[in-house]
Amino acid sequence: MLILGIETSCDETAAAVVADGTRVLSNVIATQHNLHELYAGVVPEIASRAHIERITPVIREALNHAGLNYSDLDAIAVGHRPGLIGSLLVGVSAAKALAWSLEKPIIGVDHVLAHLHAGLLDSPPVEYPALGLVVSGGHTSLFLVRAPLDVQLLGKTIDDAVGEAYDKAATILQLGYPGGPLLDALAQTGNDRAHDFPVTLLSPESLDFSFSGLKTALLYAVCGQPVGRGMEARLQRDASHLSQQEKADFAASFQRAAVSALIQKLTRALKKVPGIFSGSAVRSLLVGGGVSANSLLRTQLKVFTQKHHLELRLPQMQYCLDNAAMIAGAAAARFRANQFDTLTLSASPQTALT
Repeated sequence: MLILGIETSCDETAAAVVADGTRVLSNVIATQHNLHELYAGVVPEIASRAHIERITPVIREALNHAGLNYSDLDAIAVGHRPGLIGSLLVGVSAAKALAWSLEKPIIGVDHVLAHLHAGLLDSPPVEYPALGLVVSGGHTSLFLVRAPLDVQLLGKTIDDAVGEAYDKAATILQLGYPGGPLLDALAQTGNDRAHDFPVTLLSPESLDFSFSGLKTALLYAVCGQPVGRGMEARLQRDASHLSQQEKADFAASFQRAAVSALIQKLTRALKKVPGIFSGSAVRSLLVGGGVSANSLLRTQLKVFTQKHHLELRLPQMQYCLDNAAMIAGAAAARFRANQFDTLTLSASPQTALT
């Protein structure tokens, strides 16, 4: 079963070929970091135009790396939701064109669901049921995964996603773009107890997340409380007054609070799941999304799963960020179940996992 995956949900133009849902034959990604660095964030119009320029060469390169021709493919899979609508339309249009011209089935894949599959690539099968945690720039979501096509949302962020909070924290500390990896690297040399930032857990039973308070606490600690009112309000200073060690201490303290919130919500979920799911106990933890590359989170997830006797499936580093291998891999379950889409498949900025 050879599936070509296409991913264009944000600022990565990606194509990959995956065999039987897990064996990655090629995984090609064209990044746009240099295009968006000036703006310290993704500009949707720039992203969609770059996808148009890169989509065909990336697909051809994926097939060449896999040593395949178009005729060898069994299906075309595409991430069609959620994401930037202009970017998604490029990938969906390319997938439709290929499916029509090759007379191959097309499979639409939810980008968030695909992140849950990332830890299964180039790995043996996993035991279900599982908890699923997606941590990225656009999403922080917690799931009960009874089977690959049976996924229930348990909680999600009510404001900033954890990856978004990381990027904003990096902007506050003037670290550059993309901010998350730079903040993680700086935190390695910092004292994570230098500042006691809030770990927002919401109500005692909630499995939702909130990171805006943590981001604001860092802003005020670095820049001071705003002075003035309304349009006249301004911050007292910026991060330029900080030494490198002070920046590292802020980064480490921020990271400790962010990761602690994730681990505590996983702990809550383990306690609540028996009341939600009457089947056998949770056996595994599936983790995906760009923040799954974070060094502290990876360490703490290993400690968490060992403590609770769970099998941990973290993506290999090349599958943490947006990629098309996870799209093609996640599509395999739908292929086996004969769940194909038609050429009326549409792009949507919203996930269907609600």
